Amino acid sequence: MGSTLPRYLQIQQHLLEKIHNGDWAPGYQIPPEERLAEEFGVSRMTANKAIRDLVQQGYLSRHPGVGTFVTDSKAESSLVEVHNIAEEVKARGHDYASEILIAEARKADDDVSMRMGVRIGTRVFHTLIVHRENGVPIQLEDRYVDPRQVPHYLDTDFTRQTPNEVLVAACPISDVEHVVEAVAADDYIAEHLDISHGQPCLRLIRRTWSGDRLISYARLVHPGDRYKLRSSLHTER
Repeated sequence: MGSTLPRYLQIQQHLLEKIHNGDWAPGYQIPPEERLAEEFGVSRMTANKAIRDLVQQGYLSRHPGVGTFVTDSKAESSLVEVHNIAEEVKARGHDYASEILIAEARKADDDVSMRMGVRIGTRVFHTLIVHRENGVPIQLEDRYVDPRQVPHYLDTDFTRQTPNEVLVAACPISDVEHVVEAVAADDYIAEHLDISHGQPCLRLIRRTWSGDRLISYARLVHPGDRYKLRSSLHTER
């Protein structure tokens, strides 16, 4: 049975599959409009609309007289500042969505107790959330929060508010610690980020304070081919 999608969306879907599957890397020159129009049995105007929309979304870039090329369309986040991932996605003109895997109170294990400075077995809040951009997973957020500082944390509808929004509203962030490391996706990460086992990922370990109170410890895992971290330094001359 043929697709019920409009023809220009079928072309877009075809192009995005090539990009997301890695068949077309950044810098790859895509087929010209004439060839796409012939392949999909549509007018050149329809093929042009499909390409034009993907240019506006940042997946492709046009070079008059040369052709249309795949851009480095990885999502980008600041390594220095703490931003709301939903706002970052929307600022790029894309659709944001989240999937809540875990929202619970639990006892701190060895790693959490060490990172948060509490005794093993201390009650903490735990959330595990997949963040998506245009339906594609870009971050697996594994976060622990001190209930003494944000007692209403688990009352939040995390499909409407991100953990970052809740924490900033409850306890203005004064200090942040970031540690970035390269990791290979295990089965759990691969399943929830929709990537292959062993695929390279970026893991950002973040601890946040409000004054002298440690509020949160989070492990943020990003597919290496979909995300990049940015840092800038301005010095006086």
